[in-house]
Amino acid sequence: MSVQIQHVLDVCLHLRMSKQKNTMYVGHTTNLDQFDPDIIAETEKLFQKQFLYAKPPNNEWQLPDPNQAFTCDHKEFSSLAALKNSLNEVKNRLSDKKLDEWHQHTSFTNRAGKIIANLKKSANAELCTQAWCKFHEILCTFPVLPSEALQNGELNSIHLCEAPGAFIASLNHYLKSHRIPCDWNWVANTLNPYHEANDTLMMIMDDRLIANTLPWWYFGPENTGDVMTLKHLTGLQRFISNMTTVHLVTSDGSFDCQGNPGEQEALVSSLHYCETVTALMTLGLGGSFVLKMFTLFEHCSVNLLFLLNCSFEEVHVFKPATSKAGNSEVYVVCLCYLGREAAHSYLSKMMQNFGTEMVEKALFPQHLIPESFLKVHEECCSFFHRHQTETISDNLRLFASMDEAERKRLNVLRDCAVEFFLQRFQVKPIARNNWLVKKPRAGCSLNAKWCGQRNRYFCTYNERKLMESLSWENKVMKGCLNYWAEEHSFGNAGKSCVLEGGTCSQDYDLWYILEGRRLPKVTCSPFCDGEALKNLNEALEKSLVGQASADAIMRLTQQECPSCHVLTECMMLSELADLMEHRCEQVSNEDGIIDQRICLVVGFSSFCDAESQSGLEVKLLESGSLSTFSCSLLHDGDPKYQQQLLECLLYLLPHLQKGNALVLPILSCFTRFVAGLVFILHSCFQRISFICPTSSQPLGTSAALLCVGYQGLPDPVFQYLQQLNKLMGTLLDSDSPQQILQFVPMENLLKGSFLEFLWDLNTAIVKQRLHLIIQIEQQQRT
Repeated sequence: MSVQIQHVLDVCLHLRMSKQKNTMYVGHTTNLDQFDPDIIAETEKLFQKQFLYAKPPNNEWQLPDPNQAFTCDHKEFSSLAALKNSLNEVKNRLSDKKLDEWHQHTSFTNRAGKIIANLKKSANAELCTQAWCKFHEILCTFPVLPSEALQNGELNSIHLCEAPGAFIASLNHYLKSHRIPCDWNWVANTLNPYHEANDTLMMIMDDRLIANTLPWWYFGPENTGDVMTLKHLTGLQRFISNMTTVHLVTSDGSFDCQGNPGEQEALVSSLHYCETVTALMTLGLGGSFVLKMFTLFEHCSVNLLFLLNCSFEEVHVFKPATSKAGNSEVYVVCLCYLGREAAHSYLSKMMQNFGTEMVEKALFPQHLIPESFLKVHEECCSFFHRHQTETISDNLRLFASMDEAERKRLNVLRDCAVEFFLQRFQVKPIARNNWLVKKPRAGCSLNAKWCGQRNRYFCTYNERKLMESLSWENKVMKGCLNYWAEEHSFGNAGKSCVLEGGTCSQDYDLWYILEGRRLPKVTCSPFCDGEALKNLNEALEKSLVGQASADAIMRLTQQECPSCHVLTECMMLSELADLMEHRCEQVSNEDGIIDQRICLVVGFSSFCDAESQSGLEVKLLESGSLSTFSCSLLHDGDPKYQQQLLECLLYLLPHLQKGNALVLPILSCFTRFVAGLVFILHSCFQRISFICPTSSQPLGTSAALLCVGYQGLPDPVFQYLQQLNKLMGTLLDSDSPQQILQFVPMENLLKGSFLEFLWDLNTAIVKQRLHLIIQIEQQQRT
C-alpha cells in the first residue's frame, strides 16, 4: 500500500471518530418539547434512512482481474428481481390516480413537506428547493468536505447534472453560515437549457442561478452540456486544470422516466455510469463523491456499487428526510477516495465504453463479485424497499379515506419535522450579500416562462400512455393537440408587442463567438414554449404537409383557411406608419423641415403599390435567397439561412439613415443566433414590433419585424458582425461539422422585455403554422 493511500486511511479514521459530532443535536434553540414522545420518535425515523456498506475485515472486496471487465452479459439477481417486482406491483396501484390529485395528496402526507417553506423564511436560503434541503442533510450527516482541505483553506468542487444549482447554493450556505474560512472554487455542469438540440424532457429549465453565474458552468466543446460524451469528460479535465485538486464531486442527474417509471433505474443507469467515471477521473485523493441513484436492483447498479466500495474507504446509501419518502431516489455518499491508482486499470476500460448507450456487457462478471458484498447489498436494497413500499401503501390507504384525527396527526408530524430539522442541522441564516447571486440581473432568467409547464398536459399516467399510443392522424382528428392550434388568426398578434429600443451596451468588446456541433434539428428554444415547439415538430415530421414534396404542398395549400386574416401590404404599412407616428421622434433636417419618412422593405415586392396610402417613402430590397427558405425541423437553425439573414443586415445597415424604418421578414427566432440578430436591431432602432401572419403558406415565412426610428450602430459592432460573417462562410465552405451557435452573450438575450418580445413573436409564428397544418390535415383526412 502506498504512503499516500495510508495517509488517506488515517485521515478517514479521524473523520469517522469525529462524525458523531456532526450529527449530534447542537443547542436547544428550537422547541421539540411541545410534541409527544411518539410524534418525536416517528419523526426521528425520517432522518435515519441510511445504510453503511460494512466491509469485511479480511479485505475481501477487491477489484477482480481487469481482463475480466466487459466480458460477460448482464445477469439478473433473482433476490433483487423479486424486490423490484414487489415494488412495481405497489407502484402499479398508482396508475389510475389523477396526477394533480395524487400530487396534492402526497404533498400533504409528506412529513417533511413544511421544511422548505420554513427555511425560506428563517434561513434566508438562496434557491431553497427540495434539492437544497437534501444536500444540506448530506453535508450535516456525513463528512463529505475533507477536513484536510478545509484546514488548508481551499475547497474545490465539481457539480455534475446540477441544474438548477441547488446543491451549489446549499454548499455556499453551509460554508457561510458555519463561517468556514476557505477559498471555494466550483465548476458546474448540466444539460445546457439554451442549446437548441437538447430535449426539454431531459432538462430542468430553471436557470435562475445559471443565467447569473454562466462563467462557472461548463457545457463542453459541443455546448450541449451532455456529460455522457467522452469529449465532455476530456474537456472538463482541461477546464478544471487550474484546480490543484478536486475535493468533492456531486452528481444529481436524472431525466424524465414518466413513460416507463417501473424501469427508471435501468433507463438512467448509463447516466450513472458516465457520472461515476467522470468523478473517478477528476476527484483528488481523499475526496468525496455524492451520486443520486434510483433503487439498486439491476446488475449494472450492483457493479457500480462494488466499484465504488473498492475505490472509497466508506460508502453509505442515504435517503434524506426531505426526499419524498414514496419515490425511489437515494444518494450514494462515498468518502475518502483511494485515488485513481486504486481503479486505474478499470478506468481506462470504462472510458472506452463511455457513452449514451447502455453497456451491453457487465463491468464485472456476476460470479466474480464476492458473496459477502452481494449479501450486504441485498440488505441495503431490502432496507430501502421496505421504507418505500410502506410509504406508498400508507399513502394509498389515506387517499381512500382520511379522517380528521389522522389529518390533525399528520399536521403535527409536519410541524415536528420542521423543528427536528432545524435542531439537528442547526441551519443558520446568512445575509443576502453572502448569496452566490447577490444582485440578479433584471429578467435574466427563463424561470418565469418555463416554471410549472411540465405535467400540466395530462391527468393520469394512463392518459399519458394513451396519448403516446395515438398516431398523429388520431391526435388531429380527436383534437388532442393544444387548444390554441385550432384558433384562427385575426392578424393582430403583434399589435400590443412593442419592444422599446436601446443602445448597444458598452460591454460589446467582451462579446465572443461560440461554436458547437452543427444542429441536427431544433427541439428546444430559450425563446419559445417547449410544448408548442414539440407539437410543431411532430406536425412537420408526421403530417401530410411535412412529408409532401414542394409541388404537393402547393396543391395542398391552394385552399386557404377562410377564417384566417392574412395581413396585406397596405395593412402592414398602416401598422408601420402608426408605430412611427405614435412611438418615435420625428427627424428634421437642418432647415427644421421634417424629413420624408423612409422605409426599407425586404422581400415584399408589392409594397410599393401601397406606398401612397401610407405617406411613407418605400425603398424595396429583394430578399434573394433569403425568401427561398421554408420551415423545416431546423427552423431558423439552418446555418445557411442564418448567414443569409446576417448578410442581409450587413447590407441594410449602411443604407439606413437616422429615423428610417425597416420591414424584415423572419422565418422564426428559436435560436440564439437569430435572437442575437434581433438584439442587434433592438439596439439600433427606437421601437420594434412584429406582424403575423403575412402569408397563408404553412411552411413559408409568415412574420415580419417592424423596426422604426433607426439610431445607428457602433462601428466596432458592425466590424464584429463582419468578422462573424467571414467565420460563418469559412465553416460553410469547408462543410465543417461545427456551427456558430451564439455571438451575443446569453445575459443580454435573457433581459426581461427582450425575452418577452421573442416569446410573443415565436408563439404567434408557431400558433399560425400549427393551425394551418392541422387545418389542411383535417381537410385531407375527412
